Amino acid sequence: MEKNDGVLTEEEVSSCLSNLGHSATGLEQVYQFLSVPGRNLNNVSILCNYVHLQKLELPYNKIKDLSCVSHMPYLIILDASHNQLTDFFGFQPPKNLKEVNFSHNQMSVMTHLSAYSSLSKLNLDYNCFSEIGGLLHCASLTHLSLAHNKISCISGLDKLPIKDLCLRGNQIEKIENVETLRTLQVLDLSLNRITSLSGLQNLHLLGSINLESNLISEIKEATHIHDLCLLRELNLQRNPVQEQLDYRLAVIFLLQHLTGLDQEKVTVEEKVSAVNKYDPPLEVVAAREHMSHMVYQLMQPQVIYDSTLPSLDSPYPMLVLTGPQACGKRELAHKLCREFNDFFAYGTCHTTRGPYFGEEDGSDYHFVTEEDFQNMIHMGKFLQTMQYAGHWYGLSREAIEDVAREGLACCVHMELEGVFSLKNSHFEPRYILMIPTDKEQYGRRLRTRALYTRTQIDTAVARVDTYALINRERPGFFDNVIPCDEPVEAYRTLRQVVKDYLGVEEQGGEDQSTTDTPDNTSTELKRDSLVDEAPPAPSTRPETVFKSHSAPDMDPTDHNCRKYYNKVQAQLTPQKTSAELASILRRQQLVREALMGKSPRAYTQLFKRCVHTAPSSLASQTQRDPALSSPMMPRASHDGQHNHSENNSSDDSRASSGLSIPSSAGAFSETAGPAGCSDLGLDTTVEPLDVSSLGHNLDMLKDQVESGHTPDAPRHGSELLSPGATTARPGSNAKPILPPILSGRKTPGPSPSPKP
Repeated sequence: MEKNDGVLTEEEVSSCLSNLGHSATGLEQVYQFLSVPGRNLNNVSILCNYVHLQKLELPYNKIKDLSCVSHMPYLIILDASHNQLTDFFGFQPPKNLKEVNFSHNQMSVMTHLSAYSSLSKLNLDYNCFSEIGGLLHCASLTHLSLAHNKISCISGLDKLPIKDLCLRGNQIEKIENVETLRTLQVLDLSLNRITSLSGLQNLHLLGSINLESNLISEIKEATHIHDLCLLRELNLQRNPVQEQLDYRLAVIFLLQHLTGLDQEKVTVEEKVSAVNKYDPPLEVVAAREHMSHMVYQLMQPQVIYDSTLPSLDSPYPMLVLTGPQACGKRELAHKLCREFNDFFAYGTCHTTRGPYFGEEDGSDYHFVTEEDFQNMIHMGKFLQTMQYAGHWYGLSREAIEDVAREGLACCVHMELEGVFSLKNSHFEPRYILMIPTDKEQYGRRLRTRALYTRTQIDTAVARVDTYALINRERPGFFDNVIPCDEPVEAYRTLRQVVKDYLGVEEQGGEDQSTTDTPDNTSTELKRDSLVDEAPPAPSTRPETVFKSHSAPDMDPTDHNCRKYYNKVQAQLTPQKTSAELASILRRQQLVREALMGKSPRAYTQLFKRCVHTAPSSLASQTQRDPALSSPMMPRASHDGQHNHSENNSSDDSRASSGLSIPSSAGAFSETAGPAGCSDLGLDTTVEPLDVSSLGHNLDMLKDQVESGHTPDAPRHGSELLSPGATTARPGSNAKPILPPILSGRKTPGPSPSPKP
């Protein structure tokens, strides 16, 4: 093709035409598209004759004049990028011109474009514009790109229907004058000097923001776009904010609707981690606290707790009053413990806040310093802790154990966070929610106390809805809900609920719940059928805490009932021989030494191999079958050791269950001689065992047990101890009956009745 010094010829035009179709008038067939890229053209005046063109592409040339476009009334798309144009729209506007690309030219001033009413897409990248203008009447403009110009201020875009705005690579320092772009969906402000995201908070249709290579340094700037619910993509690459610790998780937490951050996909795991780090749900906080306390507890020396000894089949009984701050739960707990002092005692919590007026250290709270509280955490002394209003609160294990040693159920009060934490422990309390139903009255009560700031009052009132939401969305989370707007009525309801739990009734049938002294509101257990002449069938296992509504008429928590049961049990249980008592006492003494830390290897000694003779109940079988007596022979062989370990473990299990453990008076240790005989003042000389006389001795021992005239056999094992010995152990003074647990919770199964 012959070159014409940058002048477009007819031959070139004919070779570049395409898309044959109907003309705009529909009366003839014409070529609609012309594309002549990269031919170093500087004169395209020949195009004045091609009036039917709808798309004209002249990129990568040297064109300086586009006046020929004035003769193309049907032109829709114009691409004149990468040329040498200096005039901004230097032609008469085609009526239907919609898309114009003037990027990579030499334009510096934007003239008025009011005549271009159909213009929808305008690309002015890589020019020399320093100000945006002339676009106010472009009512159809939806895409505007002014990347890599010299613009320092965003202006001239008021109320335009722009959806995609690109101002990349300019000199913008502040986001302004964009609040009227209500339809804006994509915004590119990368490669500028922006330091804040303020100004974007009202652009609710924004879905993508590119702020790469700016000067944003604070994570808190993301709060300006926190309410943009449709925002899905955010790019903050190469900003100083990326150097901050946990930057990515912090931004994901503030903008939880993001699907992409810094051109990387936001995963579900990242969203969960962000929420758990910066605003964890109550369950997560409680789980973390529980794990921490368990680890710290396991690092301490392990002991047997009083709260675990009354029953291995049911949890220790507890009553928890919960509710928002200053709802009266502490006062109600104290009053309840005073009235039902045969069943409950108050569990005193620890706190780092100072005492309010009227509060007593050790009675209402244990007031400690922050340092002491943290030390107690690290020493594993807490069951649950929580932080509220900048202060720590915690329920210590010792607070519960102090109550358990008295044989009583523990009554405590705590906030909602404490309830979540306590539910992770092995305790299964009854939870009673004390909730205000009139928030205005509740707020006035808080202000009247003059103990709280306005912020604390607002927070407490707002938490009423949180308690209500938990109760509504988690059926069964609380065992009972009691309105606490009126303290007197609240206590009357609470009192009745507790009475129903315990199965107690008023003395004389009168309601005295409004009085303050326990003497005036004393309760007694149901005694209608509790007479010695005709008692119901006794049960060998006491009821557990908080009787269910399906319990029988006979209330096992009654004192007379317990006395009758114990009397019958004592009559039905055969008397133990001196050897049996000595064996039991040896085990008790070793356990006491272990609990007191005096004998580190106590549990090894408990199961030390020693030779036992057959129990008295098997005497007749021993006579009939000599094989039964052979394992009792004192020898060091493997068979003897094996047979003794079986018998010893059997005796231990029966001793722990409270059953009679018959044992021969000649129980010897393999290494130390006759165990326990020195305590009884018996001769410890080991004599050879006569096998032929074994059956005769066992018969005599059996006859003595059956006749009840066992020589020198004390009635109680405590008589065998030295005067200075102690019989106390954790749970030994616990009441055999504790208030019953909720129906449907873990309860012990029925036990067989004792047999004479």
